[in-house]
Amino acid sequence: MNSIENIEFGIDTFGDVPRDAQGNIVSHAQAIRATVEEAVVADQAGVDVIAVGEHHRPDYAISSPETVLAGIATATRDIKLTSGVTVLSSDDPVRVFQRFATVDALSNGRAEVMLGRGSFTESFPLFGYDMADYEILFDEKIDLFHKLLDEKPVTWQGSTRAALDQADIYPKTESGRLKTWVGVGGSPQSVIRTARYGFGLMLAVIGGSPERFAPYIDLYHRAAGQFGNPAHPVGLHSPGFVADTDEQAKELVFEHYKAQRDRIGASRGWNPMTRAEFENEAAHGSLYIGSPHTVARKIAKTIGTLGIGRFDLIYTGGAVPADARLRAVELYGSKVIPLVREMLAEQPGLVGATR
Repeated sequence: MNSIENIEFGIDTFGDVPRDAQGNIVSHAQAIRATVEEAVVADQAGVDVIAVGEHHRPDYAISSPETVLAGIATATRDIKLTSGVTVLSSDDPVRVFQRFATVDALSNGRAEVMLGRGSFTESFPLFGYDMADYEILFDEKIDLFHKLLDEKPVTWQGSTRAALDQADIYPKTESGRLKTWVGVGGSPQSVIRTARYGFGLMLAVIGGSPERFAPYIDLYHRAAGQFGNPAHPVGLHSPGFVADTDEQAKELVFEHYKAQRDRIGASRGWNPMTRAEFENEAAHGSLYIGSPHTVARKIAKTIGTLGIGRFDLIYTGGAVPADARLRAVELYGSKVIPLVREMLAEQPGLVGATR
């Protein structure tokens, strides 16, 4: 069971390119600086974690999460720093470890890493990988990364990169181990693999009722026990936005959220999003949008229902104005998180549901 005090609350961004005060789309450089500014505000407001995603598309500015996290590390004091996710399949596990160990040093031990296969595939041809090797790339590379975490000389052989023979990797971390998560979108095989390696499970719940992911959480705990590994508190990340009122939040977000979703959906066979679908997702699904009280009530329900130990809000969804994003981060840290803790404390049934 997670105590209320141990539940973590994070924010998550893919480096969406926002608009400025005049309504103009900003440059990628400005978008990256905006992310650092948002992280500073989150740190000051008491947010526990910031997760920075990796993408290689024009609508997202961050292709190198570790570099952005290194900048955040030197500008913040307490907030934990993680990717969300690092696309391990098209990267090199040794370099991923080295870069995050460096962020860990710069942040005095606040770095974590979240691995994933990625929901977009642009990185594969960009870095010379064949999509036909999609499964084996991740299988082999996560196996190697798992060995690297022991911070001892590694001997390893596979088919997707050069073999290692008693290779010692530097720098070492001061704690001796990087905390590692795997981002999972709903594959039982991915849940089992995460448990087998003893990694934390982060569920990407971006639509529909979050309750439908309860079987995956149970599977993770059962599998971890069978493998003899600890079952870490499960995390969940979902999109949302916080403003002073429900209507303000929806009006700030809808057109940008719809534009982004429709752009992605055009390549995936999705129908364009309607306002009714948006409203339904906000009311009953996995879109956490509204005033601090509205968002807090919905997060508290999700934590209690699923028994998760961490909730990350994907606070950027399209070209939402930069000043509104800053306000959303501040409200999330200063208002939403304390309200969620109060709601959980006042409802023993919810607290009892957490693991």
